[in-house]
Amino acid sequence: MIERPAAALITGFARLVTGVQARWIGCGPSSEQRIYYANHSSHGDFVLIWTVLPTALRACTRPVAARDYWDAGELRRFLIHRVFRGVLVDRGADPKAKDPLVPLIEALDQSDSLIIFPEGTRNTEEEMLPFKSGIYHLARQRPGVDLVPVWIENVGRVMPKGQVLPVPLLCSVNFGAPIRLQEREDKQAFLDRARLAIIELQRRA
Repeated sequence: MIERPAAALITGFARLVTGVQARWIGCGPSSEQRIYYANHSSHGDFVLIWTVLPTALRACTRPVAARDYWDAGELRRFLIHRVFRGVLVDRGADPKAKDPLVPLIEALDQSDSLIIFPEGTRNTEEEMLPFKSGIYHLARQRPGVDLVPVWIENVGRVMPKGQVLPVPLLCSVNFGAPIRLQEREDKQAFLDRARLAIIELQRRA
């Protein structure tokens, strides 16, 4: 069993390089099932969120990640499948193929929590991209699950796109107040409200 030592090594390295701290602004750690949704600027994003969660929550919180990146190479496959227990999705999949949300719904139905990135791709700009509709469909299909906005501060500078080694820099992971899809709330209104919740955390960071 090397998964636990590997997890300890990864979280320890993340803390050493970034000094990452959790800031529970709108909620506290909870064993209740959640969908953590965050800004996305590097492949290290979910690692920092995962690192600052209490150990018991890490065991039931699974990052959603791109299959083409994480299934490339034995080390990445080991990390995503054995250590992080990630839920992999196919980017640019044929729209006629199986619904890409199916593996996420299956994970939720197994009582796991998720880490997702509604922008849909890494964003190197200051302003967040518009959200893709997946988070809305998750909220609609599983309305009893809280969605927790998360703003990750500085991680894009620690691991900029194309960088092989991280640059030491202090980071924080800021957790906001949970939201849910409101009755009769349409898709665009929900996406705008969910995005604004992260922007408000950014302003407070």
